[in-house]
Amino acid sequence: MDFDFSFFLVMATALTGIIWGGYALLRRFQPATAPAKEPVIVEYARSFFPIVLIVLLLRSFLVEPFRIPSGSMMPTLLIGDFILVNKYTYGIRLPVLNTKIVEMGEPERGDIVVFRFPKDPKVDYIKRVIGLPGDRIAYYNKQLYVNGEAIKQTAIAEYQGVGQGSVMNGARLLSEDLKGVNHDILIREGQPSVQGEFTVPEGQYFVMGDNRDNSNDSRYWGTVPESHLVGKAFFIWMSWDWENGGIAFDRLGTILN
Repeated sequence: MDFDFSFFLVMATALTGIIWGGYALLRRFQPATAPAKEPVIVEYARSFFPIVLIVLLLRSFLVEPFRIPSGSMMPTLLIGDFILVNKYTYGIRLPVLNTKIVEMGEPERGDIVVFRFPKDPKVDYIKRVIGLPGDRIAYYNKQLYVNGEAIKQTAIAEYQGVGQGSVMNGARLLSEDLKGVNHDILIREGQPSVQGEFTVPEGQYFVMGDNRDNSNDSRYWGTVPESHLVGKAFFIWMSWDWENGGIAFDRLGTILN
């Protein structure tokens, strides 16, 4: 069990609910002449219980906000982007326990997913799904292959980033057609990267960052178990980079693909 924010939300909901509900139950058995004024702790519990309950339900079963801390998904996601993640797309899970209780859909190739890092489940990662269970993935000389087929890459331009993203200036910006899912990637010519072939086990997913030469992904540590999936990223609701003057208004409301 991970003692993360979900754990404290569950505990806060349970504690405030017990205090408020317990006091209400106790009042039913008290004489009518008993003082009507609630203790301060009960007043606080009554005020905060519906708030933390709503936050818990929204965050656990509908959407959860995340902030992008690194450039591994550039140019799709920039450092300082705030995104929303759909929590029910891949099934509804209990908070804290992460046990799936309702089956929904499954990840598709090209989805941008948030997951608990297999090497340290307390840490959340975000990458793009490249390989589905049973797929054969290969990566040689900056070229991606899925089931023996080279994934088409089309050169766009030399990348010019802003703010914290300017560290990738000069990289090659390409459009990649991941079997029907078009998205942009960055390639840094001359920078070595892991190469090899991989077969995705059943119940697992092969993920990579769009910033191919600056991403700690499945090429280095293996595949992501289905049980580690958190949800599908779908929306940028805020983007804040102090090195680029604060809010990037042109990124607000961006739909992710």
